[in-house]
Amino acid sequence: MIIQRYIYRELLSRLLWILGLLILIFTSNRFVGFLAAAAEGRIPGDLVLKMLSFKMLATMPKILPVAILVAMLLAFARMAHDRELVVMLAAGLSRRFQLHVVTRFAAVFCVIAAIMTLYVAPWAEQQLFALKEIAKQRADIAGIRPGQFKEFSKGERIVYVQRSSEDKLAMEDVFLHVKQDDVKRREAKSGVLTAESARFRDDKESGNRYIEFNNGNRYVMEPGQLNYQIIDFETYALLTEAAKVSESGLKTDALSTSTLFKSDNKGHKAELQWRISMVIGCLMLPWLSVLLIQTHTREERRFAPFVIAISIYLIYSNLLGISQTLVRREVLPVFIGLWWVHLLLAGVLFLFYYFPRNKRRAATVTG
Repeated sequence: MIIQRYIYRELLSRLLWILGLLILIFTSNRFVGFLAAAAEGRIPGDLVLKMLSFKMLATMPKILPVAILVAMLLAFARMAHDRELVVMLAAGLSRRFQLHVVTRFAAVFCVIAAIMTLYVAPWAEQQLFALKEIAKQRADIAGIRPGQFKEFSKGERIVYVQRSSEDKLAMEDVFLHVKQDDVKRREAKSGVLTAESARFRDDKESGNRYIEFNNGNRYVMEPGQLNYQIIDFETYALLTEAAKVSESGLKTDALSTSTLFKSDNKGHKAELQWRISMVIGCLMLPWLSVLLIQTHTREERRFAPFVIAISIYLIYSNLLGISQTLVRREVLPVFIGLWWVHLLLAGVLFLFYYFPRNKRRAATVTG
C-alpha cells in the first residue's frame, strides 16, 4: 500500500538520522576518554579504536529504544503539523491502522534489538574485557619512560629504567627500590635491586603479574643499620599485582544469554530480564509516540508530546534499573522482577488509547 510505504520511508529516514547522531555523540565522548587514558599510558594507542568499536556495540541496546522513540515522535509530529494525519483519518485510515503500520515497522527493529541485546552486546563486552586485560598488562610497560622514575603499589616499589628495548616490551639497566614492612617484628626493611634487563610476566594459572629481572644484584638492609645482604641472581621475579578473585570472572553483562538462562543466580536473572526489557521497549515506545502525537494535534501543543514522551521514558528506564538492582539484591522476587514496569507502561498506553478524554490527565499523572 502506498500510504504504508510512505510512512515506512518517513520513519526509516528519521530513525537512521537519529541513530547516527546518537552513535556520533557516544563515540565522540568515549573516544576522548580513551585518548586521555592512552595519553596517561593506561591504554596502548593501538587498542583505542578496537576498544571504542566494542564499546559502541555493547551500548547499542541502550541506544536503540531511545532512537526509535525520538524517530517516531519526529515523523508523526511532522505529519501532524502538515495535517497529513487528519487527511488519513478523513480517508478512513484510523488510528488502529497507524498503530498497525508502526507495529510492523518496529517489529523489524525489535528483531535487530534482540540480536544486539541477547548476542552481540555480551560478545562485545567479552571482547572489551579481553582488551582491557591486554591493556592492563601492556600499560605497566607503556607507563614506564626511560630516564624517569615509576611508582608501583602505592609508592612501595619504585622503578627506574635507563633505556627500553626496540620493541618497548623489555627494559634495560633497571633499578628497583622496594619497601618491606614486617608487621610481626614491627620492622621495616629496604631493598635495592639492579639488573641488566627486566620484563613483565603474567602467570596464566594464578593471574598474578610479575616483573622478571635478569642478571643482577639484590641488596636488603634495615634503615639505620650497617649490616645488609647481597644476593646475585640470574632470574628474579617480583610480584607487582595479585589476581583479583571474582566469582564469575566476567561482569554480568558480559555473560552469554545461554549462561543466564541456565543460571539460578538472582543477579543473572535480573540481567536476563533487563536484556529482554530492551526488546520490549523497542515495541512499546513506538506505540507511545503515536498515541501522544494524536493526543496533542493542536499547533500550540506541538512540543508537548516530546516533553511527555521523554518524561515517561526516563521514568520507565529508571524503574527498570531500580528493579534490576532490587532483584539482584534479592529484595524483589524474580517472578515480579522487571515485568511490573512493562505492565505499568502498558497501563499508560491503555489509558491513552481507550480514554481519549482523559489522556491529558493520565499523561500528567504519569509524568
